[in-house]
Amino acid sequence: MEQSVIAQVMKYDNTLRQFALSLTLNADDAEDLLQDTYLKVLQFSNKYSENTNLKAWVFTIMKNTFINSYRRKQRSKILVDQSEDLYYLNNLVSDPSDAADMHHYVTEINKKIMEKKEEQRKPFELFLDGYKYQEIADIMNLSIGTVKSRIFFTRKKLMDDLRDYVTPNLPQSA
Repeated sequence: MEQSVIAQVMKYDNTLRQFALSLTLNADDAEDLLQDTYLKVLQFSNKYSENTNLKAWVFTIMKNTFINSYRRKQRSKILVDQSEDLYYLNNLVSDPSDAADMHHYVTEINKKIMEKKEEQRKPFELFLDGYKYQEIADIMNLSIGTVKSRIFFTRKKLMDDLRDYVTPNLPQSA
Protein backbone atom coordinates (compact mmCIF):
# COMPACT_ATOMS: atom_id res chain seq x y z
CA MET A 1 0.00 0.00 0.00
CA GLU A 2 2.68 2.51 1.05
CA GLN A 3 4.71 2.09 -2.16
CA SER A 4 1.65 2.44 -4.39
CA VAL A 5 0.65 5.70 -2.66
CA ILE A 6 4.17 7.09 -3.06
CA ALA A 7 4.30 6.12 -6.73
CA GLN A 8 0.93 7.77 -7.33
CA VAL A 9 1.97 10.93 -5.48
CA MET A 10 5.07 11.29 -7.65
CA LYS A 11 2.76 11.83 -10.65
CA TYR A 12 1.88 15.19 -9.10
CA ASP A 13 5.48 16.31 -8.58
CA ASN A 14 5.42 19.23 -11.06
CA THR A 15 2.01 20.42 -9.88
CA LEU A 16 3.10 20.16 -6.24
CA ARG A 17 6.25 22.15 -7.00
CA GLN A 18 4.19 24.91 -8.61
CA PHE A 19 1.76 24.94 -5.69
CA ALA A 20 4.63 25.11 -3.18
CA LEU A 21 6.15 28.03 -5.08
CA SER A 22 2.80 29.82 -5.15
CA LEU A 23 2.57 29.48 -1.37
CA THR A 24 6.13 30.40 -0.44
CA LEU A 25 7.09 32.79 -3.27
CA ASN A 26 10.65 31.53 -2.88
CA ALA A 27 12.29 28.64 -4.74
CA ASP A 28 14.33 27.36 -1.77
CA ASP A 29 11.39 27.54 0.62
CA ALA A 30 9.20 25.84 -1.98
CA GLU A 31 11.69 22.98 -2.24
CA ASP A 32 11.74 22.64 1.57
CA LEU A 33 7.95 22.62 1.66
CA LEU A 34 7.85 19.96 -1.05
CA GLN A 35 10.29 17.77 0.89
CA ASP A 36 8.31 18.23 4.13
CA THR A 37 5.16 17.25 2.25
CA TYR A 38 6.76 14.10 0.85
CA LEU A 39 8.00 13.20 4.31
CA LYS A 40 4.50 13.54 5.77
CA VAL A 41 3.03 11.53 2.91
CA LEU A 42 5.52 8.78 3.76
CA GLN A 43 4.80 8.99 7.47
CA PHE A 44 1.04 8.94 7.08
CA SER A 45 0.53 6.87 3.93
CA ASN A 46 -1.18 4.24 6.07
CA LYS A 47 -3.85 6.85 6.90
CA TYR A 48 -4.78 7.34 3.24
CA SER A 49 -8.04 5.65 2.25
CA GLU A 50 -7.95 4.02 -1.19
CA ASN A 51 -11.31 5.38 -2.27
CA THR A 52 -10.52 9.05 -1.65
CA ASN A 53 -8.98 11.74 -3.81
CA LEU A 54 -5.20 11.27 -3.47
CA LYS A 55 -4.36 14.58 -5.13
CA ALA A 56 -6.61 16.51 -2.73
CA TRP A 57 -5.13 14.59 0.22
CA VAL A 58 -1.54 15.47 -0.76
CA PHE A 59 -2.35 19.10 -1.56
CA THR A 60 -4.10 19.42 1.81
CA ILE A 61 -1.01 18.04 3.53
CA MET A 62 1.13 20.64 1.73
CA LYS A 63 -1.25 23.50 2.51
CA ASN A 64 -1.49 22.52 6.20
CA THR A 65 2.27 22.09 6.44
CA PHE A 66 2.75 25.59 5.01
CA ILE A 67 0.14 27.14 7.34
CA ASN A 68 1.52 25.39 10.41
CA SER A 69 5.06 26.43 9.56
CA TYR A 70 3.93 30.03 9.08
CA ARG A 71 2.11 30.01 12.44
CA ARG A 72 5.14 28.52 14.19
CA LYS A 73 7.40 31.22 12.73
CA GLN A 74 5.01 33.94 13.82
CA ARG A 75 4.80 32.58 17.37
CA SER A 76 8.58 32.39 17.64
CA LYS A 77 8.84 36.13 16.95
CA ILE A 78 6.73 37.11 19.95
CA LEU A 79 8.57 38.34 23.04
CA VAL A 80 6.98 40.05 25.98
CA ASP A 81 9.37 42.03 28.14
CA GLN A 82 7.79 43.29 31.33
CA SER A 83 11.01 44.47 32.93
CA GLU A 84 11.07 48.12 33.92
CA ASP A 85 13.87 49.17 31.57
CA LEU A 86 13.30 46.56 28.81
CA TYR A 87 16.43 44.79 30.04
CA TYR A 88 15.62 41.50 28.33
CA LEU A 89 14.85 43.09 24.97
CA ASN A 90 18.09 45.04 25.07
CA ASN A 91 20.16 41.96 25.92
CA LEU A 92 18.83 39.45 23.42
CA VAL A 93 21.25 37.49 21.28
CA SER A 94 20.65 38.66 17.71
CA ASP A 95 20.24 35.12 16.45
CA PRO A 96 19.59 32.41 19.03
CA SER A 97 21.34 29.86 16.83
CA ASP A 98 24.55 31.87 17.35
CA ALA A 99 24.57 31.04 21.04
CA ALA A 100 27.44 28.67 21.76
CA ASP A 101 25.34 26.39 23.95
CA MET A 102 22.29 26.29 21.66
CA HIS A 103 23.39 23.16 19.81
CA HIS A 104 23.98 21.37 23.10
CA TYR A 105 20.57 22.42 24.46
CA VAL A 106 18.73 21.33 21.34
CA THR A 107 20.52 17.97 21.37
CA GLU A 108 19.60 17.39 25.02
CA ILE A 109 15.98 18.40 24.48
CA ASN A 110 15.64 16.10 21.47
CA LYS A 111 17.25 13.28 23.45
CA LYS A 112 14.74 13.70 26.27
CA ILE A 113 11.86 13.75 23.79
CA MET A 114 13.10 10.56 22.13
CA GLU A 115 13.29 8.82 25.52
CA LYS A 116 9.52 9.07 25.92
CA LYS A 117 7.28 6.14 25.03
CA GLU A 118 5.97 6.40 21.47
CA GLU A 119 2.36 6.73 22.62
CA GLN A 120 3.38 9.90 24.52
CA ARG A 121 6.08 11.13 22.14
CA LYS A 122 4.19 10.91 18.84
CA PRO A 123 1.30 13.29 19.73
CA PHE A 124 3.82 15.69 21.27
CA GLU A 125 6.01 15.65 18.13
CA LEU A 126 2.99 16.22 15.90
CA PHE A 127 1.96 19.12 18.14
CA LEU A 128 5.46 20.61 17.82
CA ASP A 129 5.18 20.20 14.06
CA GLY A 130 2.18 22.52 14.20
CA TYR A 131 -0.68 20.06 13.98
CA LYS A 132 -3.86 20.96 15.84
CA TYR A 133 -5.30 18.64 18.48
CA GLN A 134 -8.08 17.43 16.18
CA GLU A 135 -5.64 16.71 13.36
CA ILE A 136 -3.47 14.68 15.75
CA ALA A 137 -6.54 12.82 17.00
CA ASP A 138 -7.51 11.98 13.42
CA ILE A 139 -3.99 10.88 12.45
CA MET A 140 -3.57 8.67 15.51
CA ASN A 141 -7.18 7.46 15.74
CA LEU A 142 -7.49 8.75 19.31
CA SER A 143 -10.04 10.91 21.06
CA ILE A 144 -9.16 14.60 21.26
CA GLY A 145 -9.17 14.37 25.08
CA THR A 146 -6.57 11.60 24.98
CA VAL A 147 -4.40 13.68 22.63
CA LYS A 148 -4.63 16.75 24.87
CA SER A 149 -3.77 14.80 28.01
CA ARG A 150 -0.82 13.01 26.39
CA ILE A 151 0.61 16.31 25.14
CA PHE A 152 0.02 17.96 28.53
CA PHE A 153 1.69 15.17 30.51
CA THR A 154 4.57 14.84 28.04
CA ARG A 155 5.19 18.60 28.25
CA LYS A 156 5.01 18.48 32.03
CA LYS A 157 7.44 15.53 32.20
CA LEU A 158 9.85 17.26 29.79
CA MET A 159 9.77 20.44 31.85
CA ASP A 160 10.69 18.36 34.88
CA ASP A 161 13.39 16.44 32.99
CA LEU A 162 14.88 19.66 31.61
CA ARG A 163 14.60 21.85 34.70
CA ASP A 164 18.41 22.24 34.69
CA TYR A 165 18.14 24.07 31.37
CA VAL A 166 15.93 26.86 32.67
CA THR A 167 17.84 30.12 32.38
CA PRO A 168 18.53 31.12 35.99
CA ASN A 169 18.58 34.90 35.45
CA LEU A 170 15.10 35.08 33.88
CA PRO A 171 12.10 35.40 36.18
CA GLN A 172 9.90 32.30 36.22
CA SER A 173 6.17 32.74 35.71
CA ALA A 174 4.13 32.28 38.84
